[in-house]
Order: sequence, then C-alpha cells, then structure tokens
Amino acid sequence: MQKVNLLYVITKLELGGAQKQLLSLISHLDKSKYRIFLFTAHQGLLIQNVSLISDLTLYRSKYLEGQISPIKDIIALIEIFWFIKKNKIEIVHTHSSKAGILGRIAAKLAGKKFIIHTVHGWSFNDFQLFFMRNIFICLERLTAQFTKRLIVVSSYDKGKGLENGIGKESNYTIIRYGINKDEFLLKDRSIKEELGIKDSDLVVGMISCLKPQKSPQDFVRLAFQINQILPQMKFILIGDGVLRYRVEKLVRRYNLQKNLILTGWRRDIPRILSAIDIFVLTSLWEGLPISVLEAMASAKPVVATHTGGIEEAIIEGKTGFLIPVRDVKKMSDRLITLLKDGNLRKELGQNARDFLDGSYHLENMVNANQDLYENLVKEERG
Repeated sequence: MQKVNLLYVITKLELGGAQKQLLSLISHLDKSKYRIFLFTAHQGLLIQNVSLISDLTLYRSKYLEGQISPIKDIIALIEIFWFIKKNKIEIVHTHSSKAGILGRIAAKLAGKKFIIHTVHGWSFNDFQLFFMRNIFICLERLTAQFTKRLIVVSSYDKGKGLENGIGKESNYTIIRYGINKDEFLLKDRSIKEELGIKDSDLVVGMISCLKPQKSPQDFVRLAFQINQILPQMKFILIGDGVLRYRVEKLVRRYNLQKNLILTGWRRDIPRILSAIDIFVLTSLWEGLPISVLEAMASAKPVVATHTGGIEEAIIEGKTGFLIPVRDVKKMSDRLITLLKDGNLRKELGQNARDFLDGSYHLENMVNANQDLYENLVKEERG
C-alpha cells in the first residue's frame, strides 16, 4: 500500500504533556505505512529528541510562536500552507491551541479534506478577559467546521467543546493520554542525595511549567503553610517558565530556601517521581495533565485542584484528593493528613497505579490514532 503523507503541527516542543504525547505517537507509528512530517517552532527543549527519530522530516519555523503576533502568525500560516502543498500532505493533524488554529486554516486553504486536531485543553478558559475568551471560542468554532475529527483526552473537554458550540458530537473522538507504566516502576532514592535531601525526609513534588495556568505561587504558599506545622518537610518544584522570578521571590519572602527546591526542567521524570511521597498540582484550569497520570503510574497519591478532566482520574479519597482552585488552606490540610499517615499514602498510591487501565496505555493511544488515520485513508482511497 502506498505510504500516506502525514503532517503534525505543534507550536513549540517544550517539556509539556502535548509535546511528550506527540513524540511518543511519532516514535511508535508504523513507518511502513506513513511518511511523517513535523512543523514546529524553531526553538524547543525537545528539538534534540525529535532529531533522533528516524524517518521524520522536520521543519522549524522562525515565525511560529506561542504568543499572539499578527504579522508572524500570518507568515507562519503561509509557511504551513506551502509546506502542505510542497510535500503533498494527505492528513494534517494539529496539536496545541495556536498551531491548531493556524495549521487547520492552512490545511483548509490548501484544499485538504482530512484535518484532525487534538485538544490538549481548550484555548479558552474562565480566567481570560471576556473579550479574549469569546475570540478564542469563535476561532475554535470556525476551525471545527472543517475539522474531520476533534480528538479529546477527556470527556470533560468534549462536553466543554459542545457546550460552547464547537463542532458536532459526531466530530469528537476520545483518545486518552498513553503512558508506559513500566517506566515508572523505578525505585531510585539517590535523587534525594543529589538534591541535598535526607533519605528519611518526606517530599511533596509538583511538575509543571511555571506559567499563570499552573499557579506555581500557590505551591510555594502551600509549602509555607505546611512548614508551619511540619518544619522538616521538603518540597520539589520541577519546571521553568515566565513566573520563575516571581516564584523565587516568594520562596525568599517565606524563607523557604532550605525547604523548597526549584530544579528547573528535568528529563528524568520517573527518577524524580520515585523520590517524592505525594504529588501536587495547583492549576487554575486543565484538560487532563499527563503529569498526574505519570505520578499515578509511580504509585503516588495525588492532591490536585478540581479542574478539567482531572476528576476522571482522581477518585476522591481513593486515588487522591481534589481541592477547589486556590484553596491553599484545604490543600494544606489534606496534605498534612497524608504526610502523617504512611499507610494511607501507600493505599492511595497503589490504587492510583491500579486505576490506569488499558485506555491509558501508550499502545492504546498509538493504535487509536493509527486506526483513525487508516479509516480516513480507506474512505479516500475506497
């Protein structure tokens, strides 16, 4: 059978859930069936990882970036359009909000019939200005009209899309994030020594980009409240981003330099997770964060804000606890309960790992995407 020319478009190859899932998908697709292309921003922490993937044609744009920039956005759209025409792309599959809008418009202008978009959390949220939120909703509605399939990673995102008039129910397909659970069986306590933490110290950790969506300052406030009661507690914040300076300033203000460690981005996440006792996420809005699933695969109890599709993985009191957004006091109380009860931590952690059935496995995610492509190709080629 003739190979299918398949193009992925993603804004920037950061160390985020959308990017990690896309790289997993590209790495495991059947290369005998697909000729794979990737269009992305020029810079990104995962560019080196992508360069190691065999049989992949990579294009790095100097104009595609996360921030809104009308002139650069138009140039990036034209670049994607010509890339599609030049390489005779048959299927365009976009990821991330900005690339999702530009990539799908370019594909439509190029006359492509098979346009797919994976929603890694919608481009709009309740914390945006009303005017901006409505603009993003209108753009999502517009591009959904010529999107063959909208892939969502949670039922929540499907419901949110339909509630805002984005596409029809028949356009939606749920494909959960897929992870390799075996990677998260690691029991490496040496990371504590590397970070200057005693082996006997209990550790609370969070993995996230330091940006407004993740509200990392709340993690610092959480550490401060807990240290008032449990002064020996240690905290690890893994990630980097635009709020790094503000986070560091808050750490100094609360005199947490000896208790809260900022590691920056790390590529050894299974190793990091093996050293923590409880995973925390303080986000203001979410789709279904892959960091939560990775923590669950590592058999860690999760305490997270009640946002997006997280409730589909965190079962209250069984695999973790859900806390109202910005309720640092309640999150602190839940964490203290867990920190004082080793048996409860172990029980919830094991429940969390057991919860991740086949629908969250890497193989299922890859096969579900590939089945979707094959059905589209059969429809086109008869």
